[in-house]
Amino acid sequence: MPRFYCPSPLPTGGSFDLPPDAAHHAARVLRLREGDHVEMFDGLGNACRGVIAELGGKRVTVGGITASNVDRESPLRVLLAQALSSSEKMDWVIQKATELGVTEIQPLDTERSVARLTAERAAKRLDHWQQVAISACEQCGRNVLPQIHAPLDIMVWLQQMRDAPDSKFILLPEGAAALHARQKPQDRAVLLVGAEGGFTPAESQSALHCGFAAIRMGARVLRTETAAIAGLAALQTLWGDFQ
Repeated sequence: MPRFYCPSPLPTGGSFDLPPDAAHHAARVLRLREGDHVEMFDGLGNACRGVIAELGGKRVTVGGITASNVDRESPLRVLLAQALSSSEKMDWVIQKATELGVTEIQPLDTERSVARLTAERAAKRLDHWQQVAISACEQCGRNVLPQIHAPLDIMVWLQQMRDAPDSKFILLPEGAAALHARQKPQDRAVLLVGAEGGFTPAESQSALHCGFAAIRMGARVLRTETAAIAGLAALQTLWGDFQ
């Protein structure tokens, strides 16, 4: 069933006109027709279903609306702190992290980040990343959008995280422990992943001083996008909804 993101408030009955972007996607991209069933969600956990009752011009009206709230969220809250990488890799990480149930994404500007964003470009990229997450939620069935934070310098962010009570992990090839050797997070798990060239010694040491546990993911050196997704999948397998 096609799914569309519709910012709240969602209708509880009657009929409803899809927002312009969703209407264009339904009519021009998916080429849906009257009588087709669709689902709508608001990104806050609410969803409803209906039937396309009318298509005309740029307008798509959905009727016969009923609530269809289904909880597809993992019991494990995860913040992915991802060093900025090339635009395609960053999009891929955000898409797959959303599918894997991540709760929050914090892009980080690190010494070895390939991408460098001005304030204007950062704002545009943030809007773009949010659209990537929306599309991923439409595809995977999530009714809750992950929160994507504005990019921060890694050292500034580490200082903010110093006293956080979360279970904090940094992926390092020389990490001393595996995830399965750690205790189950009592609240939120934080996964810190470096850029294409990894972390500088100063960055990794700062993370360790701020309470991050150095974790290895096997004996091989993983690309940044591989490390992020492998780490999230491991967290969900150990303590989330992959069990």
